[in-house]
Amino acid sequence: GSFMLVNTSGKFAGQKAHLLLPHLKENDTHCIDFHYYVSSKSGSSPGTLNIYVKVNDGPIGNPVWNTSITATWNRAELAISTFWPNFYQVVFEVVTSGHPGYVAIDEVKVLGHPCTKTPHFLRLQSVEVNAGQFATFQCTANGGTDSGDRLWLQGIYVRDAPLKDIKVFNFRRFVALFSVVNATKRDAGNYRCMIRTEGGVGVSNYAELIVKEPPVPIAPPQLSSVGATYLWIQLNANSINGDGPIIQREVEYRTSSGSWYDIQPVDSTSYKIGHLDPDTEYEISVLLTRPGEGGTGSPGPALKTRTKCADPMRGPRKLEVVEIKSRQITICWEPFGYNVTRCHRYNLTVHYRYQAGGQEQVREEVSWDTESSHPQHTITNLSPYTNVSIKLVLMNPEGRKESQELVVQTDEDVPSAVPLESIQGSTFEEKIFLQWREPAQTYGVITLYEV
Repeated sequence: GSFMLVNTSGKFAGQKAHLLLPHLKENDTHCIDFHYYVSSKSGSSPGTLNIYVKVNDGPIGNPVWNTSITATWNRAELAISTFWPNFYQVVFEVVTSGHPGYVAIDEVKVLGHPCTKTPHFLRLQSVEVNAGQFATFQCTANGGTDSGDRLWLQGIYVRDAPLKDIKVFNFRRFVALFSVVNATKRDAGNYRCMIRTEGGVGVSNYAELIVKEPPVPIAPPQLSSVGATYLWIQLNANSINGDGPIIQREVEYRTSSGSWYDIQPVDSTSYKIGHLDPDTEYEISVLLTRPGEGGTGSPGPALKTRTKCADPMRGPRKLEVVEIKSRQITICWEPFGYNVTRCHRYNLTVHYRYQAGGQEQVREEVSWDTESSHPQHTITNLSPYTNVSIKLVLMNPEGRKESQELVVQTDEDVPSAVPLESIQGSTFEEKIFLQWREPAQTYGVITLYEV
């Protein structure tokens, strides 16, 4: 057995003395047993006795056990579950307080059987979680525990985690659960299970908490081809921030204005998004998922693109006459919207034709009254008493649709004068016989000539 005696008289606070046990490899359960003594005549503690368990010559970590006053010789056990091929070293440390007294360690023994007052932990498994999730360590122990025991998960370079739950199966077996909540990369590292009982301390092996960042594409998707109701895209998601492996890809797309959006799972590097609205801007991004709960990353950068216009659904409907005059006709039609035009850019033209001077005249003019709830248009400069054929043509960049044709006759109007040079008179004894040509523009049926 090793022995260590520290006389703290004449020492200022904070000086340290160490006793190092040889490296130990544990193939089977064993127990380290020791006696200790911390005392001073003044009643003030001469110092603190700390015990460390250093694994594989790694960092010394935090103390697994400490005490600062006992007044008598006491016995304690270390139940260390660091399994072969790992090795460990127990370090006893005395830190002086500045008060005179003695701190002693004696009869340190490595026993080939389990501790009697302290439970032994079974091998602790590493845990992998995605960032933002709860990481739960299961510490299973052989031995009993009571309410006076302190259990915690001790981290190396990372914060300790408190006990979440304990399940006692019988007096020889229990499981303690510890959670690292909202785990981030800063919480990743090595942890071990700790129990402090009245009779000593139990220490498990170190297990690793691995925290993975869900994957996010670095670049937006790329556009392959555009239609009126579909967009072909390349996912372009090979370069990522975060961690793989990628087990699922999804395409999220939304209208730039409004709140509509949808998510579709994708199993190839290119994807056709269908059933879209024509002439509408969409924002498309890719979501990637790695294994485990919370493994879906946030959407990657968005591709902003617009679908093409589609051919109008139909021509304008219910073309009707509002008013007929001798030289103008006012028409109206049923109002229509985007669901008919299938494009936000379109125009509506009024096409009409009529006979004048023995020749067919064909005209067209743009109607600006398309947004109105009672759209109408007036055609002017027509000839009176003339048949006019009228139709509406709806056009957008992708196509055109026509309404049915409407044939309307303008009203009659006052005829022009009888040509003066055509009036000829033949005189007789008791009468004058006149004759003349018709007016150049009759503008209707002439019902009466007055002389």
